[in-house]
Amino acid sequence: MNPRTVAGWIGGALLIFILVIGGSAATYVVEPGHRGVEITLGRVSPAFKDEGFGFKLPFITVIAPQLIRQQTAQMPADCYSSDLQQVKMRVRVLYRVPEASVVSVFRDYAGDPFESLIKPRVGEALNEVTALRTAEIIVQKREEVKSKALESARRKLGDILVIEDLVLEDILLTQALESAIEAKMVQEQEAARARFAQQQAEVEANTAVIRAKGEAESIVLRGQALSENPSVLDLQLIELWDGSTPLVVGPGVAGAQMLLPLGTPAVESVSTQKEDVR
Repeated sequence: MNPRTVAGWIGGALLIFILVIGGSAATYVVEPGHRGVEITLGRVSPAFKDEGFGFKLPFITVIAPQLIRQQTAQMPADCYSSDLQQVKMRVRVLYRVPEASVVSVFRDYAGDPFESLIKPRVGEALNEVTALRTAEIIVQKREEVKSKALESARRKLGDILVIEDLVLEDILLTQALESAIEAKMVQEQEAARARFAQQQAEVEANTAVIRAKGEAESIVLRGQALSENPSVLDLQLIELWDGSTPLVVGPGVAGAQMLLPLGTPAVESVSTQKEDVR
């Protein structure tokens, strides 16, 4: 093969390779959920690049992707309560970088604002909130502590970052303090149980007194009614009578028993015969 032909092939391949490298160096792609920061010879452009495909100066310009999706990070927090008790927390922070802060976060905080911005301010906010409450209140009202700390951290950060939420995953106290709180809760439950039993006894006693008063008043009213109108008793007897003639039981001549209707001629005849025998 002619040396000139070989040289031509090699030159063409090199040209194609250079064109491919140059073409790839002159384009960029920003993935979804990211924004691009343009850096040209060490200088950061004030405007960010949207997601998608674009062109840039080859070899001298770099597009650094920055995540704007919500991110999650964990951090410990050592705090002290108002009664000087140590409270350890494990906190999960949900945050994101707004579009307006993409360039400044990359330029001023190397693109990772959690360690330099979020962590110290969240820790400071938690210390401020816990310092105003006892350890027992911190455990019992953790949602209130979280809300106050979140509000304070957002105020400290301003608009440069957005803290979506704080999650207090765990609150740890000293063993002695946990035992004291547990004993106090047991005492409060026992006291509440005793108060309930006392209230129930008072209700039952009051009910018995009311019932007794009602019965006494009823007896007095019935006595007054009988004394004022004795015929009421006869009326009650008539109302209770079932219509049957009452029977009387009396001894016979030889100790026999017989039942005779009251007020009948048979009773009167028997009584007369007994008087004649005597």
